[in-house]
Amino acid sequence: MRSLLLPTVLLSLLTCSWAVNFPFEEAQLAEDAASTAGLPALSFGDASKPVTHPDCKAAPGTDAWPADEDWEKLGDFFSGSLLKPEPPAAVCYEDHPLANATACRDIKLNSGSTRFFIDDPLTVLTSWPQGDSCPLNPAENGTCTHGAFPEYVVNVTEVWQIQAAVNFARNNDLRLIIKNTGHDFAGRSVGYGSLSVWTHFLKQFEFIQEYTQGSYSGPAARVGAGLESWELYDHMAENEITLVCPGRYTVGVYGGWTQGGGHSALASTFGMGSDQVLSIQVVTADGRFVTADPEENSDLFYALRGGGPSTYGIVTSLIVKAHPPIVVKKAALAFGTSDTVSSSTFWAAIDIFHWFAQYITEVGGTSYTYVTYQGEDSFSFTADNEFPGRSEDEIVRFLQPLWDSLAEIGIPVKNITVSPTTNWAPSTNAGVGDSPGNSRFGSRLFPKRNWQDEEAFAEMSAAIRALVEATFTFHAIFMNPHIELAGWPGEDSGVNPAFRDTYMHADIFFVGNIEEDEPYETLMDALRKATPGGGAYINESDVEEPDFQESFFGKNYERLLGVKRERDPWGVFWAPSTVGSEGWAVKTDDVLASQNGPLCRVE
Repeated sequence: MRSLLLPTVLLSLLTCSWAVNFPFEEAQLAEDAASTAGLPALSFGDASKPVTHPDCKAAPGTDAWPADEDWEKLGDFFSGSLLKPEPPAAVCYEDHPLANATACRDIKLNSGSTRFFIDDPLTVLTSWPQGDSCPLNPAENGTCTHGAFPEYVVNVTEVWQIQAAVNFARNNDLRLIIKNTGHDFAGRSVGYGSLSVWTHFLKQFEFIQEYTQGSYSGPAARVGAGLESWELYDHMAENEITLVCPGRYTVGVYGGWTQGGGHSALASTFGMGSDQVLSIQVVTADGRFVTADPEENSDLFYALRGGGPSTYGIVTSLIVKAHPPIVVKKAALAFGTSDTVSSSTFWAAIDIFHWFAQYITEVGGTSYTYVTYQGEDSFSFTADNEFPGRSEDEIVRFLQPLWDSLAEIGIPVKNITVSPTTNWAPSTNAGVGDSPGNSRFGSRLFPKRNWQDEEAFAEMSAAIRALVEATFTFHAIFMNPHIELAGWPGEDSGVNPAFRDTYMHADIFFVGNIEEDEPYETLMDALRKATPGGGAYINESDVEEPDFQESFFGKNYERLLGVKRERDPWGVFWAPSTVGSEGWAVKTDDVLASQNGPLCRVE
């Protein structure tokens, strides 16, 4: 029994359940833990009672901030899992108490080939939402401050730790954030003066040969929230199954990826990542640990499948569909302007590809493309066209008309070459190499009607061309995760309805000074105008997306907001541009919408 391994002092504070997924979920916080531990702030919440909020979340240095004695008691209660870390780059600042030239040099030289930043409790992979307050390469006379990094971090290995953290944050009006692997582009895993719940090490996995629930009967997998996508490839190879997940990266699949919807190379074959979920284990805002599935807590089950990350609870594990092993083969395509290819020919070729790509999605494929500015009137294009379960001959025959059309207008395409390797094989990179960057981007989901009307297609093409000519990179992912692919129980979920009516999702990457966004906003407005009824993908989007409620959630927003208000009347879970977030705002002097400031109510 897991509870026998706990420190003696905790035994009277926990209860055990044997009906949950993993051993780390067996020991749960007891209802009387607050009085037994002498920490009133561990009391569970009651959403049925009237709720009052202060104007702002408690912040360090204010009267509302818990006393040092309370933090010490909480640290004792957690028995070593409550951390108070400093930014890892602090060692590179001469005026910082942790200054260490040797350690700084080691980070700069070696972190790119290790898991240093991914396994760090504070680091997120985009720095500006944190306030960029302690970069690895200091500016002249630069200083290292804590910025929007959390004050305390709970390194979660047991579900009771999450319950205690949620209760302590709620009862003290603290800002609570959730961090998994740090793949955060919008500031949802950082927050000034916050307490962070770090789910990174919840990496358990179990293959279930036969699982039956509702209309589903077949193989499944229990998956911990901390599993990274590259780790899943090892589990898939070992068990000879296919799970819908991103490529071999360090993305935390069963946290924000699934809760935002989750697209992949299998989107046109099996639907979205959120369509695969059969059951969810989650800690809610009142501190309780519950199961959410179609029969139990169905409102949470609906919201947690695509209704946005960091909003309704902290997911610890899921049960997801497991599919037969499938090989994903790809055929690459690349061309650009040259002495023989003019810019007008290049853009004609882009239109040919974009038009043909709808058919790639209709046969279950996806395509990952980049249109990139290379200098004055010079551009390049690359595409990885991926086909699950198709033979090399099938792929060549299918793509040949596209190659022929490009050749007819003067694009020097090479013979179609299909990669013989499978994407469903053990990983080889062990998830190393990620380090913080500072990019910013927006996104758009392009409705199918743009391919059904020549004028609409032309207007869309002109808007894309204007963006690239203004030096922005256009990264498109062609997919078709329509409602029929979702299967049971995916039909009724919180995922953005725009995903069900799209052929293309695209990221538009900022270049140059990310604080100067006026040209970008003008061009993005033109793109939105050319794609009426489209939306944007919350996991890959601009945090300042206008009318985010419609863009990220569409017609689902009011229903999702009802779930949010009923389940979290305290506002325990808050993240920018998520359901209900408009009731709060960060007070900051930063030019961009960083999280480096107090979180306060909006009048």
